[in-house]
Amino acid sequence: MSVINFITVHGRRRSRLLSGIFPVILLCLAMAAPLSAGGPDHRAETARGLVKTFAGELGMKLKTALGEGGAVEAIRVCNVVAPDIADRLSTEHDWHIARTSLQPRNTDNAPDDWEAAVLRDFDERLRNGEAIKDMEYFAEVATEDGTLFRYMKPIPTQGLCLTCHGSDIDPVVQSEISRLYPDDRATGYRMGDIRGAFTLSRLH
Repeated sequence: MSVINFITVHGRRRSRLLSGIFPVILLCLAMAAPLSAGGPDHRAETARGLVKTFAGELGMKLKTALGEGGAVEAIRVCNVVAPDIADRLSTEHDWHIARTSLQPRNTDNAPDDWEAAVLRDFDERLRNGEAIKDMEYFAEVATEDGTLFRYMKPIPTQGLCLTCHGSDIDPVVQSEISRLYPDDRATGYRMGDIRGAFTLSRLH
């Protein structure tokens, strides 16, 4: 059984759900009712659709920005537009929708323990030859507020991503990244790496 099945969640950002006094209790709950990955689930279907919508809207905005103002303008879109899209979709569909990464650009997107475990699992699956497009993970997680359904879908590093996330970044672009994200860690990626993941959750 994957280590993910024994990790409890402590929320973050707007969905902070646990404090330090609950981990042992929640660990016992997780062991009593092991988490599941894969299989049919209408909530997973909904989450997949929301990821597709989020990625599609953001992709269109980025393409427009790149055409009009180049990489610097695209960085500004990621800084302002991406959170706006996530917030709007979250409100419209009653889900918490965000992005996260083991090397976040925005510190607000740093993973909680559960997300970090899933991201490491994605990396291991990639090393074992699984295609990123086929990967996902979803589970029911016990929290102090009830059972939380959580879903993650990895984000692949494509050629265009390397303009702002690779190892050889134009100095002008790097300057803008540093201005907007002084604690940036989202560089050094190569084509085909997992750069992060969409992360969604909803209470039953």
